[in-house]
Amino acid sequence: MERLTLPPGGAAAVDDYLEYRRIVGEDDGGKLFTPEEYEEYKRKVLPMRLQNRLYVSWQSPTGMDCKLVGPETLCFCTHRYKQHKTDFETIPQQHPIDLPCRVTGCLCKAYHYVPLNGTQPIRCRCKHFADQHSAAPGFLCNACSKCSGFHSPFSCACGQPAYTHDTVVETKQERLAQGKPVGQDVPYAAMGGLTGFSSLAEGYLRLDDSGIGAPLVEFLDSPVTTMDHPFLKAFQGPSSPSIETLTNAGTSSQVSSLRRPEEDDMAFFERRYQERIKMEKAATQKGKAPSLSSTKPS
Repeated sequence: MERLTLPPGGAAAVDDYLEYRRIVGEDDGGKLFTPEEYEEYKRKVLPMRLQNRLYVSWQSPTGMDCKLVGPETLCFCTHRYKQHKTDFETIPQQHPIDLPCRVTGCLCKAYHYVPLNGTQPIRCRCKHFADQHSAAPGFLCNACSKCSGFHSPFSCACGQPAYTHDTVVETKQERLAQGKPVGQDVPYAAMGGLTGFSSLAEGYLRLDDSGIGAPLVEFLDSPVTTMDHPFLKAFQGPSSPSIETLTNAGTSSQVSSLRRPEEDDMAFFERRYQERIKMEKAATQKGKAPSLSSTKPS
């Protein structure tokens, strides 16, 4: 196994490079800026980026953000979001806002998210893959002449087909008006709709339709009722049902294997060990108990 060894200050240099790459993105054309050029770039671009950030998502017909687009998210044209125009001195007034691809020769006029089926592109109703279609407006198929444009019956995890979804570009004010997350103002390029780690999950996994992440504290602190799952009942604290009550419900073995709120690691494993020893002793004694026929008087 190879071991990577860095010289003194090497780790800091790596961090500086990663910071540079996240801020500059593709704007340096593949050639690193000089320190002077880098400082001039930040002086010009960062205020504009912090003020005019655009949030990109792939939304279901119900308005749920099924996919929040980030720097590495692929477009229909097979190029990444960070390779599209994402910085604007002034946010365009017309909607939808088009984010054209900046790769030389690409026909993509606006960023358009298309989901993957595992690691493979999804198929159109013409049976050909998405990457076999033209990136020009209309998305005509390059492999057949009967296709009138990319139209996929592939179903999203939300249950709706892909063709009912839309790639939506929104401003910060538009997101806030809908009660959706905007995160903190960051200087990084092409952040799209990413506002935190929960943004990496699909919409239906983020616990609420907006994709904002964890529920409100009021919801988390609400009392557990008899309609809740036994897992919640076991961890609700001093007012939780007794072990005897749960035993009558047939869930004692499941609850016993759960850590109690007041237990640390050692207490939990010690309790489980003692329970196992007790069960083994009970099983041994049951096996050695004399039968009724052997004690019956002759």
